[in-house]
Amino acid sequence: MRLDAAIDDFVLYLTAERGFSPHTIRAYRTDLSGLASFAESRGHTTTDALGLDLLRDWLWSGTQAGLARSTIARHSASARSLTAWLARTGALPVDRGVRLRSPKPGRTLPRVINRTQMQELLDSLVLRAGHGEPAALRDLAVIELLYASGLRVSELVGLDVGDVDLDRLTVRVTGKGSKERVVPFGVPAQGAIVDYLRRARPALVAAGSPADDPGHEPAPPSAPTALFLGTRRTRLGVRAVYRLVASLLVEFPGAGPAGPHALRHTAATHLLDGGADLRAVQELLGHASLGTTQIYTHVSAERLKQSYRTAHPRA
Repeated sequence: MRLDAAIDDFVLYLTAERGFSPHTIRAYRTDLSGLASFAESRGHTTTDALGLDLLRDWLWSGTQAGLARSTIARHSASARSLTAWLARTGALPVDRGVRLRSPKPGRTLPRVINRTQMQELLDSLVLRAGHGEPAALRDLAVIELLYASGLRVSELVGLDVGDVDLDRLTVRVTGKGSKERVVPFGVPAQGAIVDYLRRARPALVAAGSPADDPGHEPAPPSAPTALFLGTRRTRLGVRAVYRLVASLLVEFPGAGPAGPHALRHTAATHLLDGGADLRAVQELLGHASLGTTQIYTHVSAERLKQSYRTAHPRA
């Protein structure tokens, strides 16, 4: 069987039967397309060539090219998933990737905004929103909800108006693997969302109406269902939220990515610092494994060490 055709079938399986997210599907396809290109450079175009030596050579070439250990580990996982599926479907007599190993990815501590900085950030957004500009009211609601709930940015932009229960202070979220969960949020986020829905969202809907842009096709007559709107009555996009968060975090020192995930890390760490149960935080974040959530206990421990070194006279 041709390797590129096998990869197409495997990706279709991940999409249709496993229900993986578009982001995960793109990652698998990118990794395995790289494997197919490497195999072709060695003169191989069929699945028969997927032996342990070829897979190891592929990983080694990535190491020599300077790829991060986390990337090499992901490549290895993608290859093992492919060969396991090929063996199950009979395209390979045995799973040739089962013995494939990769370096453990280096685990770096996520970026966390301290409570004082977080309050300053929110205060600046409240000040902007005080002028009543729709985008500023929306941005305040976005950041309040991200910090209050620890949502992934993809989960946030995927929310519809009907997903938010303002009476119970909960939001219904569809996370990774199409798994649904209900996540609580606090009173400040409730206030920001109510203000956005009353004062900003109608203005954003009206701003994208056909009368405002007669040169384009008419927009649908009913208001869109998306909770957070961007331009032309369309759902707010992931990139727009990234730009918003990055512009806010540039004012604060700290290592690590300055995107929406920093607010997710911050929410989880502040919950644990406040005494929240680790499994409760796992449920809140939608982690399949408790081990994933435990990274935040390391963050808290590192902050404790830093405070100790700063404050204790015998540190």
